[in-house]
Amino acid sequence: MAGCIPVDSPDPAQAQTGDLVMAVARRVRRAHLEALSHWQVTPSQSRALRVLASRPDGMRPSALADELHIAPRSATEVADALEERGWARRAPDPTDRRATILALTEAGRDLVARVDVVRRRASADVLDVLTPDQRRTLHEILTVVVGEEL
Repeated sequence: MAGCIPVDSPDPAQAQTGDLVMAVARRVRRAHLEALSHWQVTPSQSRALRVLASRPDGMRPSALADELHIAPRSATEVADALEERGWARRAPDPTDRRATILALTEAGRDLVARVDVVRRRASADVLDVLTPDQRRTLHEILTVVVGEEL
């Protein structure tokens, strides 16, 4: 299988590198969760808010499910929670009266902006042990591994 490391790999650092990447991801995730807790936003709500923020005209809940790689029912639950908190609203789809469009409210856009600042700060705090050159190198390496610029 391409990309698999044999169990008897002569270079144990390869396996350790994967473990280190996962450990960093857990630390960043914990820092993000702490940052989100101020607003009582769940990670799934945060991801949905960010996707909706990239679509100023809104999107159907089914498209949100596709974008988040979750079941349509889960997207409906997330949409319900966002709407209950006043961060999103549903409106009739102008192209199909049977469908709805989910869009951020002004409060939702404001929240996304504030959460993004805090999330970036939380990530920066985790990576603050690196020099600026090391951060640039890490960014370049992760961009190659992920395969895209975020």
